[in-house]
Amino acid sequence: MSQYAPSSDFKRALDSSPEANTDDDKTEEDVPKPQNYLWLAIVACFCPAYPINIVALVFSIMAQNSYEDGDIEGSKRLGRNAKWVAVASIIIGLLVIAISCTVHFTWK
Repeated sequence: MSQYAPSSDFKRALDSSPEANTDDDKTEEDVPKPQNYLWLAIVACFCPAYPINIVALVFSIMAQNSYEDGDIEGSKRLGRNAKWVAVASIIIGLLVIAISCTVHFTWK
């Protein structure tokens, strides 16, 4: 036995040290999965704005691949791009449908 018994103050100091405090460390399992908006890109593929909605689908798949590679920030960025390109594709597709219906039903 040693002549100095560890005191409770010494143990408390070690417990509160930054090296011993691992509760605040985030692991990959704790980070929520960013949205890749694949469902929105698939819905956008049914609109008649084909080059644009294919780009949205590619961005969405790239966001999923970035997340699987561990690039969380890149996945968030690509997911945002996929969302906005898909929304633009849906809006353009609805405009094309509206213009086509207007031209078709007004011309005699």
